[in-house]
Amino acid sequence: MDKIKMAKGKRIIISGGGTGGHIFPAIAIANALKKLDPATEILFVGANGRMEMEKVPAAGYKIIGLNIQGIQRKSVWKNLLFPVKLFNSVSKALQIIKDFRPDAAVGVGGYASGPLLYAASMKGVPYLIQEQNSYAGITNKWLGKKAEKICVAFDGMEQFFPADKLIKTGNPIRRESVDVAGKHLQALELYKLSAEKKTIMVTGGSLGARTLNNSILAHLDQIIAADVQLIWQTGKFYYKSIIDQLGEDYHPNVRIVEFVSRMDLAYAAADVIISRAGAGTIAELCVVKKPVILVPSPNVAEDHQTKNALALVHDQAAIFVADRDAEEKLTEKALELLKDKDLQKKLSDNIGKMALPNADEVIAKEVIQITINN
Repeated sequence: MDKIKMAKGKRIIISGGGTGGHIFPAIAIANALKKLDPATEILFVGANGRMEMEKVPAAGYKIIGLNIQGIQRKSVWKNLLFPVKLFNSVSKALQIIKDFRPDAAVGVGGYASGPLLYAASMKGVPYLIQEQNSYAGITNKWLGKKAEKICVAFDGMEQFFPADKLIKTGNPIRRESVDVAGKHLQALELYKLSAEKKTIMVTGGSLGARTLNNSILAHLDQIIAADVQLIWQTGKFYYKSIIDQLGEDYHPNVRIVEFVSRMDLAYAAADVIISRAGAGTIAELCVVKKPVILVPSPNVAEDHQTKNALALVHDQAAIFVADRDAEEKLTEKALELLKDKDLQKKLSDNIGKMALPNADEVIAKEVIQITINN
């Protein structure tokens, strides 16, 4: 029976999403599964109205949406329908499993992951959890008890999950984004920057980060006075207001961009990188091996970005600046780091030791293995 199944390919459901940090690893795992066996059939299950409903079809995969939301911490009224939506989502997930007949399910986090994996456990479908953060959320901790495998990116995760189910795989990365070797001069040429000057790259993700933008705005004069170059990704929410304030060509040393389409070249140009501390971003930064200052977003569940950042700080692999302190201290820290070659080397070496660049392939093999074992 197993041989017949292997010949026709496995059927895998991948569930979760909500943010790029969940969606990208999900698509990377799907691609790795197809690479292992092109006959693999993959179905995504996401949350209606969330970005996976657009991004997953764009990557070439079918997706079905559940009408599910998270607990709204700021509004009791919005939570009144949560039990109804949860019940309906589990019911729909049970129907999806009945129709698709998966050999295994994968949960990557996000609203849809919980109902789908719970339904899988009810139907006896083996499942794997891909936990991206250094601090597991309530749903994954609960689901972890019945998971076949739990793929993690940080040490110390046995505090949340059964130790015998853990495998440290790292988080899947966008390989094209971290391919920086030998591209420094090409990158400087793209951004019209000088090879004689040091460069800071600031990224708050595609939507942007208010704190990072305000921190740079408040101390642009210091950066210019130090004759340091800046690649500043503002994000789409903030780009127009910043350009309205500063103008398109603010200063020869400053490049203000809404979105970085060639992340490899932005990374390659940078001597120091300032970033939020999402798990996917950290996975990329470990492979890029540049000195990093992390400013975790405080606006995420269980404050997991802070915990992600502190895991790197513990290994002397990054500098930490709290969101509340960033406007006062961030620019000064970055300029100090640019002058300290020994610290730059230590941070680069230590963050490089944490790189796990083949996470997508390792996770895909674990998924196939649990279909064989069951």
